[in-house]
Amino acid sequence: MKIEENYIGGTFTKKDYLSPSYINLKDPRFIEIDGMYYSSLLVVDYLREQNEIIFNNLVETNEDIYISIYYERQDKYKVIKDLTYNIGNVKVDLENIGQARQDSEIAAFTYNDAKYIRKEMQINNEELYFIYTYITTFSKNKEELEKKVSRIEGIVRSQGLVTKKAFFRQEQTYKSVLPLMINDTDIKEVSKRNILTSSIAATYPFISSSIFDENGIFIGTNVYNDSLVFIDKYNREKYKNSNMCIFGTSGSGKSFFTKLMILRSSLFGIEQYIIDPDREYASIAKELDGTIVKIGPSSNTYINILDIREESLEDDQKGYLSTKISKIIGFFKLIFGDIEEDEKAVLEERLIKTYNDKGITFDDNSLYNGKKFKTTEDMPILKDLYNNLEGKMKTKLLPFINGSLKFFNEHTNVELNNKLIIADIYELGEENIKYGIFIFTELFWDKIKKNRKIKKSIFFDEIWQLIGVTSNKEVAGFVYKIFKTIRKYGGSAVAITQDVSDLFSLEDGTYGKSILNNSEIKSFFNLEEENIKVLEKYSNISNKEKVEIKSLRRGENVMFVGKEHILVRIEASEIEKKIIGG
Repeated sequence: MKIEENYIGGTFTKKDYLSPSYINLKDPRFIEIDGMYYSSLLVVDYLREQNEIIFNNLVETNEDIYISIYYERQDKYKVIKDLTYNIGNVKVDLENIGQARQDSEIAAFTYNDAKYIRKEMQINNEELYFIYTYITTFSKNKEELEKKVSRIEGIVRSQGLVTKKAFFRQEQTYKSVLPLMINDTDIKEVSKRNILTSSIAATYPFISSSIFDENGIFIGTNVYNDSLVFIDKYNREKYKNSNMCIFGTSGSGKSFFTKLMILRSSLFGIEQYIIDPDREYASIAKELDGTIVKIGPSSNTYINILDIREESLEDDQKGYLSTKISKIIGFFKLIFGDIEEDEKAVLEERLIKTYNDKGITFDDNSLYNGKKFKTTEDMPILKDLYNNLEGKMKTKLLPFINGSLKFFNEHTNVELNNKLIIADIYELGEENIKYGIFIFTELFWDKIKKNRKIKKSIFFDEIWQLIGVTSNKEVAGFVYKIFKTIRKYGGSAVAITQDVSDLFSLEDGTYGKSILNNSEIKSFFNLEEENIKVLEKYSNISNKEKVEIKSLRRGENVMFVGKEHILVRIEASEIEKKIIGG
């Protein structure tokens, strides 16, 4: 036995690993553990009436603190019995002493409080609890520790709380704030106060919104309490959809945040399609072996807007040609501008003829050569439509056939099987960028519908180009349809813009509002007063949040995640910053 005890006594256990090397209890003002000084406060009294969460200011402070709150439910029968006995005694005392004694007013308060508590317990089925609250702060410097204690005292006093320093009881209070469920008897009698069940809500400490989805992507930290923010936007049980809006001025951190989300989402194997009007995502594509498809005067890659793809319909759907025509009418309206209904009918008829000339009809079987779906070489191109047009529509299409935009008049020559595809439309310029955005939106939408089980995201950078005043109802309606229905395909649509006012400029903001309302997650970086006023009109931003959005620093944003509204500081590692270039 002695040999065994000696052996066990000489081993190094997990308990020894976690234990401090020394604890110093000599000074009554604090306890010292491994060079860190801890000092505690006991909350000994509260306001008689409390209309708000009493620990609000304390929890939202950036001070290093531990808070422990203990509740002990009391025997209801015994409490009512004791209250009845004391109420009778105090009533007799009040009748006898009248107003002669100085403590008569206090006795009257006690009498009324006791009657109120008894009534709540008997009539409203309340329970009586004892509450004990302990606050501990810490620092490596004794002088700084004293300053922290003073600051905390000031904060709690502003909420009507009375505290006492835990002198000569630092060890007991420190134990009580550790997650050990030790409420030491030496401090219980000092801090004990009674509270009814309905009043316990006012002591709830977790008042600052925090989001920590188990399978979520790390976003950053809550500015108020430094808690970590993880969001799993694909959580169907928690969120109505996976859509997201990201708004912010140039230089606010909007683009950095978007790239960070793309980078981190790739670690989860999520398919991602990005429409890149400003050539911002090249470094991300290079690092993640993504595919970059460029469309422009100097590019040698092409996408045919008239392609009909096999994945554009699901297995149980029919109508390849009718579905295609209904989508691309919006594209031609971008070119031709507002056209009358009779002109639209003519355009549709010429589109049908153009496909018919290639042997493609409303019979879905016409899209197959045997069992194989027709390739892009079997599809018409813009020149084929041009040959079937007349008048001003033919004239307006001419630049796409023989002019500066003739790169649109080609068969598709790229394979798009990567999990990350960047649509580089930078060379199109501000005036023609809307054509490129539409072409890739239509292409990516077909790919998104291919497999419902795979998680995927489509990013619309500068989305105002498609749903703003320079667009049209057909295109805006197509984009809105994506935001409304992408959820059932396992997808997420992300709208990004700095031109918030332009986003709501078409049809009195109808489409911008629809996209905003169909986005479960909204991220507002720093915005100008004008844009904040626009958002105020179309979303439920509080006055406090309006002030916050206007004064946000780079990398900070107000996030609406479902019903939660939190102020988040975006966090990134050095390697992430290097990849992104921020």
